[in-house]
Amino acid sequence: MTVEHLLERCMYASRWLLAPIYLGMSLGLIALGLKFFQEAFHVLPHVLETAEEDLVLTVLSLIDMVLVGSLLVMVMISGYENSVSQLELTEDTERLGWLGKLDSGSLKMKVAASIVAISSIHLLKVFMNVERMPDDKIMWSIFLHLTFVVSAYFMAVIDKITKHGHGDSPAGSKPH
Repeated sequence: MTVEHLLERCMYASRWLLAPIYLGMSLGLIALGLKFFQEAFHVLPHVLETAEEDLVLTVLSLIDMVLVGSLLVMVMISGYENSVSQLELTEDTERLGWLGKLDSGSLKMKVAASIVAISSIHLLKVFMNVERMPDDKIMWSIFLHLTFVVSAYFMAVIDKITKHGHGDSPAGSKPH
């Protein structure tokens, strides 16, 4: 075995160093779930006396946590499958519709779209509190949201150009 071959095998095997990181993401999911139910149990006993605006803000916070949790699951499972090892699910195991279909480019697009959705919820919360928010915080919230939207848009354009460019010509050949 050559040094080059040994080095390549070691580098390839090092992908397993990501496995505990992906597993660790499930701890983040547990923490998020605990916070979700803490917030839900906190508001439920007072729902009848809570102002509508405050209730809407609480529900938006809960939706925000659900979106972040879904994002964690997508990154954790598809990242593991793309970078570490294929999931071996038995026939009787429920299979997620997107499992095996998200490559790293698609995953990045899902993450970008989720960040825009999460940012939209935060911006909506800012607008619902507009009379209590300083103008500079409103401006920065809008600026950051637009930054996320523009970034996601350009990522989608680049992804489309890249996929379109690969689909037009066979590998290694030059387009006419």
